[in-house]
Formats: sequence, structure tokens, C-alpha cells
Amino acid sequence: MPAKRIALPFLLICALLGGCTPSDPQAALEAAVQQLQDNLQAKNTGDVLEQLHPQFSAQQQYDREWARRTMALLFLRHKQVKVLALGTRSEIDPTYRNKGHTRAEVALTGAAGLIPDSASHYSVTLEWWLEDDEWKLARLDWE
Repeated sequence: MPAKRIALPFLLICALLGGCTPSDPQAALEAAVQQLQDNLQAKNTGDVLEQLHPQFSAQQQYDREWARRTMALLFLRHKQVKVLALGTRSEIDPTYRNKGHTRAEVALTGAAGLIPDSASHYSVTLEWWLEDDEWKLARLDWE
């Protein structure tokens, strides 16, 4: 099969998916945010932990082990977990190009069956660090 016949569909698919390489840091940051949301909803603790920077901290006092334990408890307690990000805004730090920031209003719901039995609303701020061409969540704060 000629290379042109393979290359054109491949390039079209990449364009539709938002690009094949993280050459656009803004797009890569937004993809990391979406991946975090997807991993949480799918209850993929290991994948979420892979997205956390080794120096991760939440509320300036919790670490990666706290994140692992918290997810385990949440995922055991609720059969279904939904993370609804409302008004998400991500941007690359204009001074430090290897840092990104995301601000969002988040609704977190949990359900043992079809109907949610718990729901919470948070204003969250996430700080991402670019490491080896991959955005890692380094800081998490919420109100």
C-alpha cells in the first residue's frame, strides 16, 4: 500500500484527536487534566498515581500515599464515582514554561447504585509540572 494512502488517514486521525505529539504544551496540559478526570471516574488508582509528580502535595500537607489511601477508601465506598468539572480553565505559566495551572469548579458524586448517595462541590486549583514531556500533578488545593 502506498505511503500516501496510509499517511493521510493517520494525519487526519491525529488532527481529530488534537495532535499526536505534545508539541503544543497547552493542548497537552488540557489532555492531562481530562485524563485525570477519566482515570478518577474509571477508578484507575494506578493510572492516577502515575499522573502525580513524585513531590506531589495536597493542601500543603498530604502526599502521594495519602492520595492512594483516599482513592482506595472512596472507590471501596462507592460503586460509581463521577467527577464533573465545571468551568475548567488551564494555562501555562508565562514565567515558568514547565509549570501549568488549572482552576475548576468540581462536583464529586458517589453512588452505590444508579442514584448518587453523596455529592460534594469544590473549587480546586491544580499545579502541573512538565517533566520528560509529560504533565504531572504536583500541587492540589481546594476550598
